[in-house]
Amino acid sequence: MAKEAVQIEFKGFLSFLILHELSQKELSGEDLAVRIGKRKGSQLTPGTIYPTMKKLRKFHMVKFKRYGRRKVYFLTEEGKQELERLYAVITTYFDGLFPYLKPKKAKKKSTKKKGKIKKA
Repeated sequence: MAKEAVQIEFKGFLSFLILHELSQKELSGEDLAVRIGKRKGSQLTPGTIYPTMKKLRKFHMVKFKRYGRRKVYFLTEEGKQELERLYAVITTYFDGLFPYLKPKKAKKKSTKKKGKIKKA
């Protein structure tokens, strides 16, 4: 069964997702696109990520380090504080809805043991 596209998007939710991902690990714009794209179920384009990154940099929530041509982004103290506020707002908005949210099904681990075959 194909996954249906959501018709209503959360405006500004991309900023939250970027801040959240950067709170876990420093990432390049490409890495962010891949990680957030996996959540969304489709690949994000640079045209989606970089305008939001520019806005977050303008508000001093995100900075970057340059490694050659590659930029790796990280949260500033302002970004960390904003993320904490966003967690509080989202918790308030979604309070009471969690029983209706379906968790992702965990992948079953193989019970087969790899390695040498024992002879009887």
